[in-house]
Parts: sequence; C-alpha cells; structure tokens
Amino acid sequence: MQLEKPKLFPDKRIFILTLVTLAFVFVVRLFWEYESYQSFISKPFYFTYVTVIQSYQKIKNANAYQVLKVKSDEGLNFYTTLYEDQKLQHKRLRLQLFPDKQIHFTDYLGTFYIKSRIRQRDELRETAKDRLLKMVEAQHAKRELASFYNAIFFATPLESRLREKITLLGVNHLVALSGFHLGILWGLVYGILLLLYKPLQQRFFPYRYALIDIGSIAILFLGFYGWFVGFPDSLLRSYAMVLIGWIVLVLGMELLSFTFLTTVVIALIAVFPFLIVSLGFALSVAGVFYIFLLLQYAKEVNVKVITFILIPFGIFILMLPIVHTFFSETSYYQLLSPLLSVLFVPFYPVAMVLHLFEIGDVLDELLYLLFLSPQTSKEALLPFWMTAIYIGLSFGAIWFRKLFWVLIGVALLYMFYLFVFIQ
Repeated sequence: MQLEKPKLFPDKRIFILTLVTLAFVFVVRLFWEYESYQSFISKPFYFTYVTVIQSYQKIKNANAYQVLKVKSDEGLNFYTTLYEDQKLQHKRLRLQLFPDKQIHFTDYLGTFYIKSRIRQRDELRETAKDRLLKMVEAQHAKRELASFYNAIFFATPLESRLREKITLLGVNHLVALSGFHLGILWGLVYGILLLLYKPLQQRFFPYRYALIDIGSIAILFLGFYGWFVGFPDSLLRSYAMVLIGWIVLVLGMELLSFTFLTTVVIALIAVFPFLIVSLGFALSVAGVFYIFLLLQYAKEVNVKVITFILIPFGIFILMLPIVHTFFSETSYYQLLSPLLSVLFVPFYPVAMVLHLFEIGDVLDELLYLLFLSPQTSKEALLPFWMTAIYIGLSFGAIWFRKLFWVLIGVALLYMFYLFVFIQ
C-alpha cells in the first residue's frame, strides 16, 4: 500500500491564514500602485526614458503614422503614436508624455495609450539577445517565419498578419511562451543531465538525489531563460509554478492539487498586481486549472494516453468556451490544434538545434504552407454570463464527479455548435 503524500497545508486554518496574508499584501501593493497612478495622471506632462519593444506603420485618412509599443524605466507599458518615418525599433527614447484622466487605473496596470513627443533618441547597445534575434532572422527568407521562431524562442511580438493566421490555427498557446515551453525545456535539460549524472551517482555519490542536484540546475537554467526573454506574464506564472512545484516535490508533499494552484496564483497577484488585468495570465491559469481537473479524474489512465491524448484534446475542448469569450475568430483549422500541440513537443527542441547549426530554414516550406492554409473564419463570441456559468460549473467539478462529466458534455456541445452550426 502506497503512503499518501502530506498536503501542502496540514489543515484548512493554515491555508485560510495564508490566503488572508496574501490578500493583505495584495491590498497594500494595489494601494501603492494606485497612489503612483494618481500622481501620474495629475501631472500636465511627464518625462521618462523608454525602450521601443515593437513599432509598426498604420494609415488613417491617407496619413501614415507609427504605432510604438514601449516599456518605460519605471516599468510602465504603453502605446503611443508618432508621425515620423524613422525606424525606431529597439531604440531608447526620452519621451514627454501627456497624461489625462481617460487613462483608467486598470489601463495603468496593464497597457494603455498615451500621447507623447520625442525629446531624445539613443541607439541601444547590441545585446546577446539582439545577436541571437539577428542570427535567427538571417536563416529565413520570409519575415513571417523569422517572426514565428523569434516569438517561440525569445518572446518577441509576432507580426500582425502572422498573428491572425496563428489565431485561426488555434495555436496561440504554442507561440506565447508559457508553461508548455518550460515543461519541454525542463524535460530536455533534466533528461540530458540525468544521463550524465546517473553513472557518476552510482559510482561516487549514491546517497545524493537527482531531483535535488539536477533539479536545481534545471531550475536555475529556466530562471535565466525567463529573465533573458523578459518574463512575459504567462511565463512568469509558469516559472513560479515550476519553482514552487520543484520545492514541493523535494519536500515530498502533494503537488497536483488545487490548493497548490490557488496559493501560487494568489501569491503572484499579491506580488505583481498588474497580473489581475493580464489576459495572457488568466488564460494560462485557466489552462493549468483544466489540466489539474483532467488529472484528478484520470488517475488510473496510462501515462502515455494522458500525455498524448487526454491533455492536448481535453484542454482544447475545455478551453473553447473560455477562449471564445475574448476571441471571436473561428476556423475549421482550429480542430488541428490538439495534434499540432503534440507535434510541437519534439518540434520545439529540434528547431532550437537546427538554428544553432544555422540550418533553421529546413522546415520553412512546410510551416509557411501551414500558416497560409486558413483563409476564412467565422465570428463566434460567447456572452460573459454564459462564461460565468461555465466557470461555476468548472469549480463545482473539482468536488463532484458528475459535474465533471456535465462539464465535458457542455464543452463538447459548444465545440459542436462552433464548428458545425455556425456558418
């Protein structure tokens, strides 16, 4: 008889006390951010240095202008427009901002639009990341493919046209760096190091544990990788879960529990209040929630079936109502999403190796054909009240198996509605 692992919290009182403490931290942090917001919008103008993350041209009333997405030295993310032809991608600018009260607090926490004027331009010194981005770009004749690879390797923004195609394929989760990518990298790093570690362990230090020794190296590697690419919201949540999950495993405690997920999510929101307005973070948490839900009711299922069938197809079906609350585009090609998710597992490390050897264009024709395939789409947006009912049903499924099967049935019916009834 296998002994049950101890729970993360020995009793409910400690769990509740932890949540109350985190809630208090969140309120303090939110109050601090609100004070900063009030100070910001009360000024007639504001000077700051920013780094240009993305720039693209738009045309309105026959006038061309640039849209810039920037990050300030104070940590603010915002869009601004400039009527200039100069290339400003990856530039450092000194901007004069003109705040107004149309910028709401929730906008301030996330990404907002503000009018500005350039006061100074500086060239950014080329970094290791810039050199890697150029190395990837040089291996592809088509800009869309270079944009795709840099997005999945370094969390850079996708080109708008390619982003639309990715949405129609239903594989946004494969492009936006998240726990899926960290899981692949963890398996790759841990697996390779384990091959080297095992013989040495057996001969010189049989008393050591691979989970601690190799796990600590893998954790440091993933942390460095997250820092290197700028820790986008979904990756931040994922790394926190991997880090805390590894610690929980080392301590021999229960890992796959909703208590664990709740604690990590609330802790992250308490420390980083801007996550409450991050759609990427919310979708990432929803994906992990449904993985935990599926695993809870699939304890007797074969591991390979769980990995290659249950998780990719189950998550696709269960996430459809959540995704279509925010994104209306619907294409029959989205039905390929579970299969593409499975294929992405070997593709991701192979693509990295190919680019290291500067032959990253080997799969370009096949990928370009895939990206060009979706030509048309339908519009289907789920009302918020229906989503609220679906979320309530999802939470109820944690405790009641019958509700879990009802949830599966509802998600399947919605999928049938999306891809069969909507013309």
